[in-house]
Amino acid sequence: MESSNNPNKTDVDPQESAEWLEALDAVLEREGPERAHYLLERLVERARRNGAFIPFSANTAYINTIPPHLEERPDGDQEMEWRIRSIIRWNAMAMVINANREHSGIGGHIASFASSATLYDVGFNHFWKGPDHPDGADLIYIQGHVTPGIYARAFLEGRITEDQLKRFRMEALSPGLSSYPHPWLMPDFWQFPTVSMGLGPINAIYQARLMKYLENRGVAKVKGRKVWCFCGDGEMDEPESLGAIDIAAREKLDNLIFVINCNLQRLDGPVRGNGKIIQELEGTFRGAGWNVIKLVWGSQWDPLIAQDSSGELLRVFNETVDGEYQSYKAKGGRYTRENFFGKSPELLRMVETMSDEDIARLNRGGHDPYKIYAAYAAATKHDGSPTVILAKTVKGYGMGEAGEGQNITHQQKKMGEDSLRAFRDRFRIPISDDKIAEAPFYKPAEDSPEIQYLKERRAKLGGYLPVRKPVTEALQIPELKAFERITAGTGDREISTTMAFVQMLQTLCRDKNVGKLVVPIIPDEARTFGMESMFRSLGIYSNVGQKYKPEDADQLAFYREDIKGQILEEGITEAGSMSSWIAAATSYANHGQALLPFYIFYSMFGFQRIGDLCWAAGDVRARGFLLGATAGRTTINGEGLQHEDGHSHIMSATIPNCRSYDPAYAYELAVIIQHGLKEMYVENKDHYYYLSVYNENHTHPPMPEGVEDGIIKGLYKLRGEKKPGKAHVQLIGSGIILREVEAAAQLLKEEWDVTCDLWSAPSFTELARDGREVERWNLLHPDDKPRKSYVEECLGSAKGPIIASTDWIRAYPEQIRSYVPGDYHVLGTDGFGRSDNRPALRDFFEIDRRWIVVTALKALAAKKLVPQDRVAQAIKIYGIQPDRAAPWTV
Repeated sequence: MESSNNPNKTDVDPQESAEWLEALDAVLEREGPERAHYLLERLVERARRNGAFIPFSANTAYINTIPPHLEERPDGDQEMEWRIRSIIRWNAMAMVINANREHSGIGGHIASFASSATLYDVGFNHFWKGPDHPDGADLIYIQGHVTPGIYARAFLEGRITEDQLKRFRMEALSPGLSSYPHPWLMPDFWQFPTVSMGLGPINAIYQARLMKYLENRGVAKVKGRKVWCFCGDGEMDEPESLGAIDIAAREKLDNLIFVINCNLQRLDGPVRGNGKIIQELEGTFRGAGWNVIKLVWGSQWDPLIAQDSSGELLRVFNETVDGEYQSYKAKGGRYTRENFFGKSPELLRMVETMSDEDIARLNRGGHDPYKIYAAYAAATKHDGSPTVILAKTVKGYGMGEAGEGQNITHQQKKMGEDSLRAFRDRFRIPISDDKIAEAPFYKPAEDSPEIQYLKERRAKLGGYLPVRKPVTEALQIPELKAFERITAGTGDREISTTMAFVQMLQTLCRDKNVGKLVVPIIPDEARTFGMESMFRSLGIYSNVGQKYKPEDADQLAFYREDIKGQILEEGITEAGSMSSWIAAATSYANHGQALLPFYIFYSMFGFQRIGDLCWAAGDVRARGFLLGATAGRTTINGEGLQHEDGHSHIMSATIPNCRSYDPAYAYELAVIIQHGLKEMYVENKDHYYYLSVYNENHTHPPMPEGVEDGIIKGLYKLRGEKKPGKAHVQLIGSGIILREVEAAAQLLKEEWDVTCDLWSAPSFTELARDGREVERWNLLHPDDKPRKSYVEECLGSAKGPIIASTDWIRAYPEQIRSYVPGDYHVLGTDGFGRSDNRPALRDFFEIDRRWIVVTALKALAAKKLVPQDRVAQAIKIYGIQPDRAAPWTV
């Protein structure tokens, strides 16, 4: 096959070839590349129609996409920018070295920023709009390992002090700088947590899509702003990095630019030692519909490439694998002459007048500010699709023998005095020999040309980046009475808590103050969750509207897509849906407009599947609601082991600012959501909420008076026995199993003469957090009157043993054991799920009313409050098999 990857294949008719090529040159010169592209596509199409086999290749030659004569040139003082960039390089390196001298093993990374410093510098100096720009700020997803370089620039800008630089990665007991981009730790600086590799790319895609959504719906003005995502070539191994790139093309996200730093190295060695990662990524992204700009070679290569009339240099470019390219940079000019140019006598002649030092200076595109500027300029002007820039760099650029281009580079935290001196000399840092061993920070005077230039460039672009500026204006959240339809109960009508949520969501969407700000997010389960009626009223967002008549157009709840649609139906992608929710849940900080996102999903495919994103949501200070529908280990009958969720509440409890609840009744759900809305959007608390909702239909009572505070705290008395008997117990339930607890209370009274107090526990997690706070206060205030946890306040005077049963593993109610003032027993759903009906599942997991009764009788018998034989009688009467294996047995 004739291709750019095989330019020297024998030409059977050179004259005919020359005529075709001359014709192409003429079209390019007179009518431009778009016309040439059109004609070539027509030729390929005609050839295929006539039976010619012309396989598709998404790859181009291993050279820059933009030829030198089409490069847009930068304004500004390039020598000045080099000096500033060199100072930033030094301070970034010094920050890591000094931190590890102070505390060996504190960590940090020199090599990643060393390879990408110019990529960031050109963006900061020429492209990235700040918060004061008329268009608003661009959003930059900064690669996590390059934080020293970003801090070093902020130091020159005067936004970070030298004392802070000295406390890099030391922030626990005194103010310091976080290791990576963490908005939770530096809420005025960092916008996006990106160091969990792969999360930056997928979040950037859905962030760009949200901006289109906001613009098309008229909620916020974001046109003119770009999302830039920086990531490494090794990071592209993560499934989240590439898993959503087709969505970016389908949504025509021309406001999105990926910059992939292709330094050819992972943490331990080459990314594709036996292949070519830039070629691989080019094919992947171009095949997905992206505009691809390859930035492979720097300006020093231009004369050699221009001389390559035979295509021999191009052939060697294409055939050389990344493992070889890494060695060339690590081993210098002589090695490169012998092993790269030595692959062909013609190439050796090409460089015969060049010294080894000249060959060593042949630069890669990602270190050439002119080439980078041209790539960025082309990317920002491209319309109709997202752009990826594949920038070839050297890992550890400038580190010399301390690690430039070497496999050990990523782990380098220290540099010897000779390496520091070489670094200083290479980048002309004015530090004397007697100070070099200290690796001191360097900052020119405030009135120096360097500082003035740096500040002028940012002022022209609208201010400093990164910066996080959340809006604090309170939203007008409806009062609880607005949800009276929910809190009044359902009478004889049976609905699930999932359906109660849908009704509440509909009420919110109709609210005149915040209705348009509600963002319902669904993977592909709207009909499962009973939300199909919202298709017609709200519409499903589509960037192109609806180009077809849906097959169910004659039905009331037909499938309606609309460019102004409010629902985000993401398809079968939990990671994508969560990324979409994170973008909406941080709109208050990134777009000057708070949104109310509600992401409802199949419970098992939440925290278990996308836990890293859930953790990142906490870090990024997301505000909104996650709804784990079809929740519980025994409620979604028939679905079996991989669908029945009994542990999400334990996972959610690990995230400090995630407030998780397991409501049993519709009024509990209403109270929690209304409270959460006020907490997040009136009080501006950076929490987010996880609520489990069920698909089992049942009646819902009206809300008892005065229970709101107990619902939010996590426990309230549902019913109390006015005249407790000698045998008396406290029964606690949460979620759907509260109904089993209520049924157990009736059995205990009617069949066993045991009286009960009934408690609903919407959140064992919130109870445990309160208990820990009180426990800590008492520890640190030994001379003060001890405080009581809320659990102790509720149960301190309660009579009898306490039994808790939930549809979750025992660890969930066990969270409060140390705060329960009495004999505490828990039932839960430990073990793998099973397929069966609900009664069978609840028997299998030993959490139904019969098991609650037996547990209560056993606890009473242990205290000699009922005869011991009552327990055996109950086991026999209820058909419980004492010798069967436990549900958690494997």
